[in-house]
Amino acid sequence: MGLFAIRDYRRLFSAQVIALFGTGLATVALGLLAYELAGPRAGAVLATALTIKMVAYVVVAPLAAAYVDRLPRRWFLTILDVVRALVVIALPFVTEVWHIYVLIGVLQTASAAFTPTFQAVIPDIVTKEADYTRALSASQVAYTMESLLSPVLAAVALAFMSFNLLFLGTSVGFAVSALLVLSTRIPNARPSSHTNAWDRAVAGIRTFAATPSLRGVMALNLVVAAVGSIVVVNTVNYVRDVLGGTQSDVAWVLAASGTGTLLVALVLPRVLDRVADRFVMLIGAAVLVIAVGAAVTMSAASVAATLPTGVIWVAIGGGMALIITPTGRVLRRAVDPAGIPEVFAAQFSLSHLAWLVTYPIAGWVATNAGFTTTWTVLAGLAAIGAVTALVVWPRGEKVGGRPAGAVQPRTRKAEAGGRAAVAVASARIEVTTREAAEAAEGTLAAGQCACVRTV
Repeated sequence: MGLFAIRDYRRLFSAQVIALFGTGLATVALGLLAYELAGPRAGAVLATALTIKMVAYVVVAPLAAAYVDRLPRRWFLTILDVVRALVVIALPFVTEVWHIYVLIGVLQTASAAFTPTFQAVIPDIVTKEADYTRALSASQVAYTMESLLSPVLAAVALAFMSFNLLFLGTSVGFAVSALLVLSTRIPNARPSSHTNAWDRAVAGIRTFAATPSLRGVMALNLVVAAVGSIVVVNTVNYVRDVLGGTQSDVAWVLAASGTGTLLVALVLPRVLDRVADRFVMLIGAAVLVIAVGAAVTMSAASVAATLPTGVIWVAIGGGMALIITPTGRVLRRAVDPAGIPEVFAAQFSLSHLAWLVTYPIAGWVATNAGFTTTWTVLAGLAAIGAVTALVVWPRGEKVGGRPAGAVQPRTRKAEAGGRAAVAVASARIEVTTREAAEAAEGTLAAGQCACVRTV
């Protein structure tokens, strides 16, 4: 039986896909709403809203992961989807900037609780290892497609309607997601081996601090966040105020970054069959540092042109994919199977902590000091992260007596631990090598008949 022949997984995947595309549309709409309310200060407003999001993910997500085994998961997920639908439908009616902050706080708190709970459900429904591997890779393909297609869909929609209607579409998406989750048979979670919630939340962080390869990942999180925040926070103001573009132009420039991500995602699985994860990720860091350096040069030279901006945004998307895609493999190989859940949960929080640092810089500094100064600061952070990763992550690090790049044989027990592991954390940074290629084929085939996607 194939992955998408599993009824409950098919419905959950559909729910995730619908909600994820809705979230992508809402992200574009939120930037335009901030521009409508604040004009030149839209970057600061958007940065504050995204900072609230990161606080929720850093604080709430680990707590949700720690207590998820004590909750009736089907009803909990349904209620969270309903809350998100109600919040999003209220966004078009805000008249003050602080209204945005309050609603985003509620929305992202619900999302931060939803994500680890949802991911923890999948291994209880998809019990075969081969199918579960495909499920993880399907999520990666879905996230990649969303980063490309959501801005494109937004650009097309904005040619015919106000951006406020994008919020309506998002709300409908969350409502449909809630119905799909409610129609799914989701077993309640098995109790965790950790009895203390604090132990669950910090166990993975301790492992990160003690493991050289994971310290390297932590440094690379800063590179991704420093450069990615330019795309997320500054695109709206840069396109509208510097390039003189329209709302649709904003969406198309965002799609350029997604194009870079997609191109790399298509070729990287085969590359990772032959090249060490460390080398690929450090190359990604170098690409991002060079790309943000080009952005600084473009801004300092007052080159206000769409083509070079698009090229730089494509490079940023590609560089981020080079770092993010192999990260799950590095996490798996760094620890014994029993420690994988905590490590993935820690990566989820630590990666968002990096964004918590860079989002305010991208928005608040740009508003007060301009793009050149802001991008110079972020370029410096990216360079620091890249050099730190190179230093703290030694080449040929041994993992359990094997080179870090070597695939370790798995027992059935270990694979079960791996399934439970990835559930707690970021499906977004998950993926394998050859399995990923196979999964992508399965995903595309499934997409032709199911047209589904993830949140």
